[in-house]
This record gives sequence, C-alpha cells and structure tokens, in this order.
Amino acid sequence: MDRDQILLTPGPLTTTLRTKKAMLKDWGSWDADFNQITKRIRSQLLSIIHGHDDYVVVPMQGSGTFSVEASINSVLPPNGHLLVLDNGAYCKRMATLTNKMGRKATLLSFNEREPVSPEALKKALINDASITHVGLIHCETGAGILNPLKEISDICQEFNVGLIIDAMSSFGALPISAREIQFDALISASGKCLESVPGMGFIFIRKAILDSMQGNSQSLSLDLYDQYQYMEKTGQWRFTPPTHVVAALAEALDQFEEEGGQPARLARYKDNCKTLVSGLSKIGLEPFLDENNITPIIVTFLAPKYDQYDFKSFYNAVKEEGFILYPGKLTEIETFRVGCIGAINHKEMRQVVASMKYVLEQMAVVK
Repeated sequence: MDRDQILLTPGPLTTTLRTKKAMLKDWGSWDADFNQITKRIRSQLLSIIHGHDDYVVVPMQGSGTFSVEASINSVLPPNGHLLVLDNGAYCKRMATLTNKMGRKATLLSFNEREPVSPEALKKALINDASITHVGLIHCETGAGILNPLKEISDICQEFNVGLIIDAMSSFGALPISAREIQFDALISASGKCLESVPGMGFIFIRKAILDSMQGNSQSLSLDLYDQYQYMEKTGQWRFTPPTHVVAALAEALDQFEEEGGQPARLARYKDNCKTLVSGLSKIGLEPFLDENNITPIIVTFLAPKYDQYDFKSFYNAVKEEGFILYPGKLTEIETFRVGCIGAINHKEMRQVVASMKYVLEQMAVVK
C-alpha cells in the first residue's frame, strides 16, 4: 500500500505531512529558539480554553498517563481524598494510580453506558466531608461516552472541593472554556485532538492553587510545581524535553488555528462520526451506546454475533486494507472501537466502512 495506514484510534492519530516534516530538524534543549517554541505553545494552549487570566499551563514529558499521575501527585495533598466518578476503564486507572502514590481514592461507580450523575456526586459530597477533590474523565474512551463537565464543575464549586479533569481525548475538539467552568487541573496530551504526535502532555493549573502545591509531590520528575517554577524562571524544561514532539505540536497548533480552531475541528469530527455510524449500521454493526450518548471522538461497536467472527482476524484483515482499529475495553460484552479523530475526513471514513464490509463478507459475517 502506497499511503500510510490510517489510525482509527483515540491516539496516536494520523497526522499531516506538515506535522511529520516538523520533526526533521534537531533542536538544542536549552537553545533560545527552542525555548521560544515552548513559550508559544503554552500561550496557544491557554488561548484555546480562554485561560490566560486564571490558569497556567505546564508541559510534561511522557504519555498522557504520566501527566495524569503528575497532576494528582502535585495537586492532591498527601492527606487528600479523591473521589473518582467512574464509568469506564480510564476512571479506574485514575483511582489506581492515586492509590499507588499513597493517596486515598474512592470510586463512585456508574453504568458504563451512561454519563456520570451530578446528583449522585452531590449526595456523595454531602455524606462524606473527607472528600477534598473530585476526579472526572471528560470523554471516557472505554465506551466513548461524554460526561457532564459543567454540571460537575458547578457542584465542586458549591462544595468547595477541587476538580481534576482528564480531558485527554476531548481537548481541542469539544468546547472547554475557563470562563464557564472552574477546575484545579485539566490534563491533555499532544497526540490527541490537536493531531500531533504522542510524547508530551500538558496540564492547566488554576493560579490560585499553585502555592498550595509546593511540597505535595513524592516524585522528582512528576512535580508540576517545580516544573512550572523552573520553566517560568529559565524558559527551559527541568529535564530533557521531547524536542521533536514539541516542534511537531507547534506545527499542529498552527494548523489547528488555520482550520478554524475548536469549532471547526469538532465539525469535522462530527461529520466523520456520522459517516461512520450510518455506514456501519447499514451492514448490521450497531453502536454500543444510545445515539444521544455517542461522542464524535471514538465509537464503540457491538461485535458481530457469529461464530466466524473473531476480533484478531477482523483486525488483521482490516489492517491489510490500510486501517488500524482499536479493541474493545468493556468487561461485560465483546466490542471493538473506531476513532473519528486525527487528520482524516469523511472520505477516509467511507473508505473504512467499505473495507470493513469487504472483510466481514470474506468472513461470511455479512452478505
């Protein structure tokens, strides 16, 4: 196949040639020119959430999970108590890494087919005064469900508890504005809806809590307070930065703005999602979620109920057609997932529908 494989996952994603070319130059990590790239990225990221007045943004080396761990490690004090609103695998991961750091985490669990409940959160906060922070996955990509960000933020403000948001798979596509919600930390990463390559995360932190973070971290490398202070003082990263990833993100952000920013990106992803869901429904593949709960980030589909079907064979055959799918991540039912994000449009989505139809015909699953 002449072209690169199309990645239909929640990250890494298919990237543009411009983004790929941005990684061809080597940079000195302490060089002034590279420091200017970091500075520009931080400003552009804050602009996306209208956050310059009340927030700072701290870049962090590593995958998105590194940044989630760094956030909890730095924002949640050692005697803090994090209530994680749980409707999927990534919610459970947040609780697990919190406990591994010696902090207290409690799960408030919901059906993975439904958004978390603001009313249930309010009841939990009334019943347990020890809760200091709430953890929310904005778009839980285990099932592909969107959770109610504004309502959860309002309740956290009402009860004066901190809010830590994993917006890994929503930032850049779904509307998030610091003018409308308040949070202590909001986390995302380069290789998601900004359509860059993986390798760095970034955390928006409310200015009002910065001083309270000092001394919280039990890790040297994951200390966001020290990372922020050092970057403000020197313009540099504390430890070796992912220079090529930073350069790629700078290029991807320029393309993000050229496209029209978050509204334009969301419109393209919605078009991708509509094309995918309508196309696959015609060959008998139905989404796991109700139509009202499907997000244009990633869609979970029920696996065909035929003895001839198995995901590994299906995956490999679709890969031969040039498309990389994503396995299901649910515990009670067999599914697979198809991402709608990345540097792709409805044309590629029509192609993947046709390829999946062909493969399933060869497996004698559809006629």
